[in-house]
Amino acid sequence: MFDLDKWQEIFSTIKKNKMRTFLTGFSVAWGIFMLIILLGSGKGLQNGVEQQFASSATNAIWFWTGQTSMPYKGMQPGRTVRLRNEDYQLIENRIDNIEYGSPRYDMWNVTISFRNQSSNFRLRGIFPEFFQIEKLTMVDGRFVNQTDYDQYRKSAVISTLVSEALFKDPADEVLGSYINVNGVPFKIVGIFTDDNSRDENMRMIYIPISTAQRVFGGANRIHQFSITVDGDAATSVNIEKSIRAEMARAHRFDVEDKRAMGSWNTLEQYTKFQQLFAGIRLFIWIIGIGTIIAGIVGVSNIMMIVVKDRTREIGIRKSMGATPWSIISLILQESILITAFAGYIGLVLGVGLLEMVSGQIDSEFFKNPEADFYTAVSATIVLVVSGAIAGFIPARRAAAIKPIEALRDE
Repeated sequence: MFDLDKWQEIFSTIKKNKMRTFLTGFSVAWGIFMLIILLGSGKGLQNGVEQQFASSATNAIWFWTGQTSMPYKGMQPGRTVRLRNEDYQLIENRIDNIEYGSPRYDMWNVTISFRNQSSNFRLRGIFPEFFQIEKLTMVDGRFVNQTDYDQYRKSAVISTLVSEALFKDPADEVLGSYINVNGVPFKIVGIFTDDNSRDENMRMIYIPISTAQRVFGGANRIHQFSITVDGDAATSVNIEKSIRAEMARAHRFDVEDKRAMGSWNTLEQYTKFQQLFAGIRLFIWIIGIGTIIAGIVGVSNIMMIVVKDRTREIGIRKSMGATPWSIISLILQESILITAFAGYIGLVLGVGLLEMVSGQIDSEFFKNPEADFYTAVSATIVLVVSGAIAGFIPARRAAAIKPIEALRDE
């Protein structure tokens, strides 16, 4: 039941000891403030790194070739390794747990024109499955499909950046229009955007790889291929090794020769970053909770001093019939009030600071620092409980004081 007299007494005590109450509350507020800032900073760092992985599937592995750097079975280093359609078909037939896959045929600085507008962009021939690997977002129309590939259609999917560069007249319909790719007309079937909006990814035009190889003299040449893995990081590592072994046998180079064939295992790297951030979060919690505990201990010590200062008063109360619980509840309520109020102030300041700086930070590796709502609520609840525990020990001591001894206290 709400006891107005008791709360008036609590506020009166706080008012009489403003500096002591302020310093006690400050230590608690600082603890929760630092916890929120550290958690928000950790989240911002994690968001920034995850943004780097957002441009493609997190379970993708990319392969490309170069020149051999190690001698192999009497052959000297320096041989160029060229991938062919047959290589990718070999991978498809022999390697399990591949979710999606696509070879790539790349052309750089290709002149693209529409009416009197022209510019140079990058052209990439791919399989329809490349849409899932690159994680593109279609703004309008569709991506390259199997029919485009099978029938060697001159279908093109352009980015919003390419669209804005070529289609200056708002009245022009982009979808269905024909653009010239090195003088060859291609029909626009879709417009995409890339989530990370990197310039190199946005200055891109996708066409079927079958068309690219036939129209632009690529024959059976492919420059790279990529796959996504149906499995965990360990599975992806095994698949990566198996593909390297298959290509090493097919092209006769040492399987350990990284310059003959390079690869990037996104899932393996992504898993390592996730483990790293789990460690960072644990470290932040340890630091933050340690800071809060220091504040709670400060509250407990202050309440001990309060009990000491009010020993005679407590003795008088008990001699007039006050129950032990009434003494305990008085000390507990003051402790919880100081802890909860100071914690709330620290929480609000921490969240407010994160909100204020969130829109001002635009970094590749630090993005949208924020404190999780449930974490903030949980921290507040823990804080209130801790405040009760901090006040309980001195409250019990106060309740155990014998009236005669309290009245003798100087």
